[in-house]
Amino acid sequence: MTKKLLLIIFLLTASFSFSQDKLKDKLLASPNPFSNQTTIYFNTQLDQDVILTVKNVLGKTVFKQNLKVSKGKNVIPFYRNDLKSGMYIYAIQSREKIISKRFVIR
Repeated sequence: MTKKLLLIIFLLTASFSFSQDKLKDKLLASPNPFSNQTTIYFNTQLDQDVILTVKNVLGKTVFKQNLKVSKGKNVIPFYRNDLKSGMYIYAIQSREKIISKRFVIR
């Protein structure tokens, strides 16, 4: 009985902290999928330097940009340029962590 109770407490704690991290690190590209341009939205807890990277499905970096962002909501326009249609992984990297998602270019 005690083991079951500890397991339930652990699972509730883990799921609660996971959902809070999701809210802190909201990362979104809209529209997605897109043809020529999308906008990447994300939140940060402080002013900092970050790196925006875009990788193809094979893991090859096809775009990289260093950015200075400010505390709160940040908006980055992203243009397709010479990237082919397909699925890509975009990521925001700070000193503490990397947050990534995927978008599709039509």
